[in-house]
Amino acid sequence: MREGLFIKKNIDKWRKYQYEKTTDPDEMAQQFTELVNDLGYSKTFYPHSKVTQYLNDLASRIYLSIYRNKREDTSRIGRFFKTELPLTIRKHHREILYAFLIFVGFAVMAAFSAAHDETFVRGILGDGYVEMTEDNISRGDPFGVYRQTKAVNMFAYIALNNIYVSFRVFVWGLFLGLGSVKELFTNGVMVGAFQYYFFAKHLGWSSVLVIWTHGTLEISAIILSGAAGLIVGNSILFPGSHKRLYSLMQGAKDGLKIMIALVPILLTAAFLEGFVTRYSYYTMPRWSSVLILVASLTFIIWYFVWYPIQVQRKTKAEKAVE
Repeated sequence: MREGLFIKKNIDKWRKYQYEKTTDPDEMAQQFTELVNDLGYSKTFYPHSKVTQYLNDLASRIYLSIYRNKREDTSRIGRFFKTELPLTIRKHHREILYAFLIFVGFAVMAAFSAAHDETFVRGILGDGYVEMTEDNISRGDPFGVYRQTKAVNMFAYIALNNIYVSFRVFVWGLFLGLGSVKELFTNGVMVGAFQYYFFAKHLGWSSVLVIWTHGTLEISAIILSGAAGLIVGNSILFPGSHKRLYSLMQGAKDGLKIMIALVPILLTAAFLEGFVTRYSYYTMPRWSSVLILVASLTFIIWYFVWYPIQVQRKTKAEKAVE
């Protein structure tokens, strides 16, 4: 679809969302979902257009309005993150392990392919990105891409993009889980090729300290989104003694709980990429980058692996006493 036709088809809807503001939470959520879909389409076909920036700004405002107007029972939220969600995560540790192995497996395969085929990285990342990065490297600014945009704008754009990508990985699980596997494949290959490229340029460990400052949380969220998609796919393929529709509803509910937990993680990753990564190679001491990376990895392992096991054990012990 041409850009002009895309704008003409949707401009009335966008103006309504911009000027006829609603206070209804469900309506705001629907508007946000539609804007994210339009933003994803615009980013794909008109990445440098003003309409992409317009949709990004409009979606950001509605997103902030949703959370500003949200009223929740704080004790209910506390129980959700302290007990309910960890038990759900523990229930699906197998899917999380599968998603991790799939992602890492494809990333390793991509790195191996890149090591034996000089054209592989360009085929995955694109000539434009590779040439831009090589130009930055020649100027002594290998990670300059993280400083090209203002921190606030970068944070908002990346946050929306990461949330969109993660929910897309999750929703593709409806296709018997194969859609989520495909998304894990795509992202795993990109990460593997991307990381190998910097090692080939003798910037490997520098890239780890720069990119994984925010990437630890971001990539973990992608893997967990894939796991949520596998949960949905398994609920369709293996309903057990339940009716398939009921099994799907339960699987979607469990997957959505995990996705809710990923939103603050993705926002934190976007904050780090927008406000911290731009300094990690140039002015930040190495120990601070290592500290952020280790803290991020420790949190992911603690909350999504160790803590759910402890909550399950505690819950079983309490039931046994009763």
